[in-house]
Amino acid sequence: MDCRRSRTTDPEKWIATCPEGSKAVCEELRELIFRWEPDLKESINSNMLCYSLKKRVCGISGFKDHAQLTFYRGSDLPDPMRLFNHGLENASIHSIDLPHGLEGLNQRALRKLLHAAVLLDAEPSQRKPPAPPREEWPMPEVLAARLKKNKAAAAFYDQLKPTYQREYKVWVGTAKQPETIAKRLDETLRALAAGKKWAQRKEAC
Repeated sequence: MDCRRSRTTDPEKWIATCPEGSKAVCEELRELIFRWEPDLKESINSNMLCYSLKKRVCGISGFKDHAQLTFYRGSDLPDPMRLFNHGLENASIHSIDLPHGLEGLNQRALRKLLHAAVLLDAEPSQRKPPAPPREEWPMPEVLAARLKKNKAAAAFYDQLKPTYQREYKVWVGTAKQPETIAKRLDETLRALAAGKKWAQRKEAC
């Protein structure tokens, strides 16, 4: 999420001034949201194009090399197609990074996700049904290989509770680009060897 001061309060100007690497995708996302959920109100907040009813439902961010669609109550939404690929360690906000635009994105699943978010916002007092047990996040092979070579990091990782282990697995496992994977692995091993949980990892750098 882009937390810089908004460059404009006008959605049209916001789209017009998006970085070239994400402008077209932001325009497409905006059109889909208007088509699928026309009652949502559009505004600018924290340099994001936001859509609200009672509260903010979702928001679009435009970065230099990709667009991002954020759901403010993402952790409460069903996501059987696993569209969420960013911020999964967060307690509430989850996002969909779109480095390749909408190519390959299951738009039918996205529409269902957006509709579920709108229903959740419309009925905030509705009791949430008991969540099914969260599926265990698979151990990334690259992380497992590095842990075998670093006894201090592996020892601390093994003593972490599953919740804290998951944070590291998600963070490494959701990286796509080789340079991002390498960077997160290095940071992970330094943090674990220093006895730091994921939220404290910056302290070890």
